[in-house]
Amino acid sequence: MISPENIARHELIGLTVEVIDTPNRTMAGMRGLVVDETRNTFVIETQRGLRRVPKAHTSFIFTLPDGQKVRIAGSVLISQPENRINKRMQILRWKI
Repeated sequence: MISPENIARHELIGLTVEVIDTPNRTMAGMRGLVVDETRNTFVIETQRGLRRVPKAHTSFIFTLPDGQKVRIAGSVLISQPENRINKRMQILRWKI
């Protein structure tokens, strides 16, 4: 089960996400559903369509299925999704 402690090692497609702390002002505050993920980006379905957001230099707030909100730095998530499961990670996270 996905939790704030294991979010970086879990499947993120299907979670609601908000983009925060990004150098690209046009992406700040963007909200939507993660519909795809590559090593370096998320594809987020927003009200205005699909947007590709880089993981590097960006922080995200993910809403877990139980309603908890977790903030995580995108740099922690840089990896192919299937390889993140096996990585040892030190995660800096904050419950919102």
